[in-house]
Amino acid sequence: MKQNIYEVQDRTQELKNRLLDIWENSVRATHFFLSDEEVNNIKQYVPQALAAVEHLIIAGNESGEAVAFMGIENNRLEMLFISDDERGKGIGKQLLLYGISNYGVQELTVNEQNPQAIGFYEHMGFKTYKRTELDEEGNAYPLLYMRLG
Repeated sequence: MKQNIYEVQDRTQELKNRLLDIWENSVRATHFFLSDEEVNNIKQYVPQALAAVEHLIIAGNESGEAVAFMGIENNRLEMLFISDDERGKGIGKQLLLYGISNYGVQELTVNEQNPQAIGFYEHMGFKTYKRTELDEEGNAYPLLYMRLG
C-alpha cells in the first residue's frame, strides 16, 4: 500500500500531539529495554525534538491521518517511528527510501537493544561503523552508528 509521504510545513500543536502518540506507541512496542518511567521521562523531550528537527516527514494513511514519521538533519536520519499497528506494511521502507532519495540520508544512530530496527536498517543497506556504550544523554544504552553502503 502506497503511503502519502510529505514534509510538514506547519507543525501545529495538534500534529505534534499525534506524532507524540505515534512515538509512544512505537517505543512501547519496540524498546523493551526501557522502563515505563524511562519512556515517560524521554517523552517530555520529544515535542522539543519534533519542533527542532530540520525536516519532519509524515506518512499518512488513506484517510490522511499520520501513522509514521521521520526527522532528518544534515543527511542524518534522526528519528523514525511507526505506529505499532502499521508496522510490517512497508511504511518504514517507503519513508527511509524517500529520505535517502529526497534528503540524501546517509547515516543514522540506533539503540543496540532494538534488534528489529538494526535488522531493518541492515536490510536497507546500512552498516555499523561505530558503537558507544552510552547514549547521547549518558545512559547505559549502547548505540550503533550506521552508514549507508
